[in-house]
Amino acid sequence: MSAYPLADPAVVDTLGADLRAAGYTDDGVAELLGPDVHAALRRGLLWPALRATETPSPLGTVLRLFQLGAEAARSDIENAFPATGFDALIDNSVLRAGPAGAAAALDIRPHRGPLGDLLVIADQDAALRGGPVGHDHVLGVGGASMSLARAVIRQPVRRALDLGTGCGVQALHLDAHCEQIVATDTNPRALALAAATAGINRMSWDLRAGSLFEPVAGERFDLIVSNPPFVVGAGERDYEYRDSGVAGDGLCRQLIAQVGDHLEPGGVAQIMANWVVRDGDDWRDRIGGWLADTGLDAWVVQREFADPVSYVALWTADAGETAAQRARRGGAWLDWFAAENIAGVGMGMITLRAGGRAEPLRVCEELTGPDDALTGGEVAAFFGRMDYLDATGDDALLAARLSTPPVLLEQHSLPGPAGWQQISAVVRRPGGPGAELGVDEVFTALLAGCRGEVPLGTLIELLAAHHGVDADALAEAALPVVREAVARGILHQTPVK
Repeated sequence: MSAYPLADPAVVDTLGADLRAAGYTDDGVAELLGPDVHAALRRGLLWPALRATETPSPLGTVLRLFQLGAEAARSDIENAFPATGFDALIDNSVLRAGPAGAAAALDIRPHRGPLGDLLVIADQDAALRGGPVGHDHVLGVGGASMSLARAVIRQPVRRALDLGTGCGVQALHLDAHCEQIVATDTNPRALALAAATAGINRMSWDLRAGSLFEPVAGERFDLIVSNPPFVVGAGERDYEYRDSGVAGDGLCRQLIAQVGDHLEPGGVAQIMANWVVRDGDDWRDRIGGWLADTGLDAWVVQREFADPVSYVALWTADAGETAAQRARRGGAWLDWFAAENIAGVGMGMITLRAGGRAEPLRVCEELTGPDDALTGGEVAAFFGRMDYLDATGDDALLAARLSTPPVLLEQHSLPGPAGWQQISAVVRRPGGPGAELGVDEVFTALLAGCRGEVPLGTLIELLAAHHGVDADALAEAALPVVREAVARGILHQTPVK
């Protein structure tokens, strides 16, 4: 028996065939449970689904084993896995034998990706294990992995690297638009489960062991994605999925410093990261230091900021340790934060591009609203807008015919002696990260005139005449705001027909 699960590719193949035959997809599970019970399961409430699957069926057995943590009788397992068989599931560490049959030893669940219904193989979380996770625990689909997957630019490329692949969630998504995928990890168990995830979905990835860029020394890629073990701490490595063994945010800093050496010209790297924020410091200055010598364009978005107590509580809650263990670990962790004068931790996404500029584009901003979640389309559009602005001088911009996508004008007023007095106005592009801009009365009128029919300069001249001001002075004042509106996707050049 192998030291790692599902080492036999033949068993991976038959397991996938059995799960597909049982209808083990998101839609299949939803149909089996019904909308109310399925919604409860998605909230983490298990007992309604256990009740709904009491009558044996292949899909019910699969669901009880892999998502509900229940034991199943041998006869039910053999009925659900006719091609694989009970003994092969035990021998390949998919199931562990129990008094009346077996229970799951892995987490296998459906995942809807760009190629349709997929399966992800990982370790069970602490709730289903009934105890702490192992040092080499391999996470399944989680919030960070899905945030990264949604933000990746999905343009066809030749070579992609998934650095720190875990069970292979990012590689699953890359397979839809990348000809070759290299996936690395320092954890041998993660590589074994990534191989199983690839095999069960009939995919082929080049899996390599090693830290950072060691496994791909001298190689370059069109796209690099990474959801690394970014948790900020004193440098311990208690759990491989979160702890890098490098103190503070040193791993993320090293990753940023080295990634440019592995990007093809025009290549993109998208990295989930955490960074230290010390008392009195601006997080943008810290990230700016990381970027200083890279020569890469960068869009850095801080999605959250956590104070030390909140941050430590987040990461001591997921491993299944006892309350006493969490208290000891959390106390030592907070002491380290205090000794390092750390006010909190920033969490977000760093997108880098080998753009070849003499002066690289650098934008660091905090976007925490519900409409600010990054998508691949928005990330690609951001860099496209910045390229347009970089290539377009003021004269060319004044000659451009600009228009607005669907936007909202939000005005805020207070009652006064003469009636309602406007105190502020904001133009917002719904669904666009950071896509809002404070505007005054004149710029609001200018936006209203941007319908792709009249050059910007002509609109400014008309506005200047209406308000009795100098057109050149108005243009000088308006152009920086116009550029900001273009950067935010609130204005764009209308294609010439």
